[in-house]
Amino acid sequence: MSPQRPHPLEGIRVLSLVGDDYEDLELWYPKLRLEEAGSQVTVAGQMAGRTYAGKHGYPCTSDAAIADMETADFHGIVLPGGWMPDKLRRDPKVLGLVRGFAAHGKLVAAICHGGWIAASAGVYRGVRVTGSPGIRDDLVNAGAVWEDAPAVVDRHYVSSRRPADLPAFMAAAIEVLAASATR
Repeated sequence: MSPQRPHPLEGIRVLSLVGDDYEDLELWYPKLRLEEAGSQVTVAGQMAGRTYAGKHGYPCTSDAAIADMETADFHGIVLPGGWMPDKLRRDPKVLGLVRGFAAHGKLVAAICHGGWIAASAGVYRGVRVTGSPGIRDDLVNAGAVWEDAPAVVDRHYVSSRRPADLPAFMAAAIEVLAASATR
């Protein structure tokens, strides 16, 4: 029997967003890695209990409704990409949640097109980020400082470009969450 590995994120709660046409790997890989590290992940969509289809057809049933979520109940938020962020960034509740996480120094982790949500929330001004090259102009126009790297960490902001960067993205997100747990 091998020794049990420690769970660096025991007691850490993370919110992730889901909607139609989310990028399958960018939702599921972070969710599973966070749970493996001991975190409790809540996936919220426009409606609780609804099944959303990913860009590649993988389903995800939401645990909760975005309208019922509160920043105070979580230590961080993950913003997956796909086409989903283009719709969710129009929801005032989503933008308010992201602003709350940013204002309280909590993890705001965006990958690929997920950065659209943070940009629309107005939290990227002066923040070093990366994202899908397709939204580089949007991020820069929102005041972000663009870097082309697998993962960029600026304080409690973690960002990444694409599914191939998920290992670096999640290593950085877990490190930021673990550090916040010791504060």
